[in-house]
Amino acid sequence: MGVFEYPLLALAAFVAGAINAVAGGGSLVSFPALVAAGYPSKVSNVTNTVALWPGYVGGSIGYAAQLKNQRRRIFVLTIPSVLGAIVGSAILLTTSEKAFDQIVPFLILFAAGLMAGQPRLSAFVAHHRPQGAEGKTPIELMAAVFVLAIYGAYFGAGLGIITLAVLGILLPDDLHRSNALKGLLSAIINAAAVVYFAIWGPVEWLPAAVMAVAALAGGYLGVGVARKISAPRLRMAVIAYAIVVAVVLFLR
Repeated sequence: MGVFEYPLLALAAFVAGAINAVAGGGSLVSFPALVAAGYPSKVSNVTNTVALWPGYVGGSIGYAAQLKNQRRRIFVLTIPSVLGAIVGSAILLTTSEKAFDQIVPFLILFAAGLMAGQPRLSAFVAHHRPQGAEGKTPIELMAAVFVLAIYGAYFGAGLGIITLAVLGILLPDDLHRSNALKGLLSAIINAAAVVYFAIWGPVEWLPAAVMAVAALAGGYLGVGVARKISAPRLRMAVIAYAIVVAVVLFLR
């Protein structure tokens, strides 16, 4: 990859960090940028996971106040998060490059569909949020988190949207606390995947480092710019971009 492409990857990661901070779905920007830079799809996916992970950690630090009284819940859900991430990482690395190339456009469209349906999904969750004892963590939630962790490690775009919906349906709590827990679970899932990929995965470390710094900056600085754009417009821009990328990959 030419040296002039690093600024483009940094820009994509900066935008992805800002989008993740506001609406989620930043991987729909940063992953195609790596593919466009000439990296194979699996290498791009693995490198993207490593690059964006620090942003999830930064978000969790920002939600420390909403997380401090959820320690037991976090401990219980960490187990399926890590186990699911290991399974998802292993499945990804055993998937052939050709098969992954064929799957990727559908994964991108799936994530774009999640973003498109996010407002209705949020409304459904708000309407059907159960009432119950806050201290209990149902076994159904542990099973759901395990499945979500598999997807999160395998591809991950849209993970936060599904996770927040699942938490809202299966775990009665304040929305801000659920959002904080969602962010921490995403960080844990991606941390397990990063460790797995660092040992066995084809990580391109220089692009990952450049993008990690840019993603952190995007999450901190870019959020102010992103918030000036209405959430529906930002969502539609990301969806339109994802559809174009999916079509290009289909044709390729």
